[in-house]
Amino acid sequence: MQLEPLLSGYSKHSKPIKMAGIIYSSILAQDQITSEGDVMRTLESMVKSGVKSIIFALRDAVTNRHTPSCTVSHPISPKCQHKTRDIAAKWPLFCLAGAMLLSGCSQSYHTTQLPQDPVIPASTAQLVVVVSDNWDASSGQIYQFSRTPGQPWQQTGQTDSVDLGRNGTAWGIGLHPQQNNGPQKQEGDGKAPAGLFRLSAAFGALPALVTQMPYQQMSRFDFCIDVPTSPLYNQTVDVRQFREEWTAGSSEPMRRDLITKPDAVYEQGLFIDHNFSDGEARQTGAGSCIFMHLKSPDGRKTAGCTALAPAHLTALLQWLKPAERPLYLLLPVSEYRRLQTPWQLPALPVAG
Repeated sequence: MQLEPLLSGYSKHSKPIKMAGIIYSSILAQDQITSEGDVMRTLESMVKSGVKSIIFALRDAVTNRHTPSCTVSHPISPKCQHKTRDIAAKWPLFCLAGAMLLSGCSQSYHTTQLPQDPVIPASTAQLVVVVSDNWDASSGQIYQFSRTPGQPWQQTGQTDSVDLGRNGTAWGIGLHPQQNNGPQKQEGDGKAPAGLFRLSAAFGALPALVTQMPYQQMSRFDFCIDVPTSPLYNQTVDVRQFREEWTAGSSEPMRRDLITKPDAVYEQGLFIDHNFSDGEARQTGAGSCIFMHLKSPDGRKTAGCTALAPAHLTALLQWLKPAERPLYLLLPVSEYRRLQTPWQLPALPVAG
């Protein structure tokens, strides 16, 4: 059997036209495809539909070529019986070929996966890691890692104990994929957000700090807005520049040395970009105002921040470089072990 007449018949068939419309619609809707799994499943569905259309088109083309006078209304008239038997004899071959194509499509879906982007971008060359004993732990151990392009992480700098949220940790909103196997950070829960976050800038009370990070000196008018109903939620602002009802009730002054019961924990610090993107909160009520700052002299744990000893925070500020795209990773040790391979995390030093 020659293929040219069959292909000619296929090109005029209505099902390929319908398939073209499906493919075109899928392309227009590609912004709704959010993962490589969606891409592969969509591609599989499109190919299967296309193969089915080809099978039916080939059947119709064969029917039209061999039985031009046979119609659907008279499928077994004496004039058409021998042609119908001839087509029936050949039809299982088309079905077998189609089944093989569909089987191959399904097999390729399971064996072919699109490459995944690493959780830690390749452009990041500095990583600050804090590991706690469990979700309820209010302290952890801090490590610093650096790398050159194409090389594994190398530990550098100091290792020390840090204070975390008074009620432990919970999954935050950052650069990592969403995680559902553990507590989720909420406003006022006293938990430090776990996950991977940008270290975007430094802040403090002094006119300047010894750091290459972008720096903002805070005044008595600077507050981080921790009121979920405010349009300024999770933003650090000069309250004089905004309507009073937008900043009323905020409990996070950035000059804690000037409040009624002063302390110096915000004398120097770093912004941890939890629940923050493009200058505003990503999710209302998911936690706000997360920093690295100085430990409280009385040993008090934080409301959700990471607190370091003064000498350690000073050294960290001097080490960090914006060009190295520094990130902060906080995880309970069980989660670190679970995610070490898929997230390509550095090996932790063996305690001894």
